[in-house]
Amino acid sequence: MAHHKSAIKRIRTSLKQRAYNRENRGRMRAAIKAVLKSENKEQALENLKTAYSLLDQMVKKNIIHKNKAANQKSRLSRFVNSMS
Repeated sequence: MAHHKSAIKRIRTSLKQRAYNRENRGRMRAAIKAVLKSENKEQALENLKTAYSLLDQMVKKNIIHKNKAANQKSRLSRFVNSMS
């Protein structure tokens, strides 16, 4: 157990931040899966728009790196474009 006030506060804040990051990463993964499991191209394009927005938000909040978001966007757009 921590012995200093600052260490106790750090534990508390890091637990809050971990919960926040996990929630946001879960939202991001759900949006990506929604695109990949889309039945038709119209639905996929709608889900793609949502996924792009979420990925940009994650980058803005420093939850993921901008290159990871770019790679995910590229992968999703290739998937949607390959749909007939």
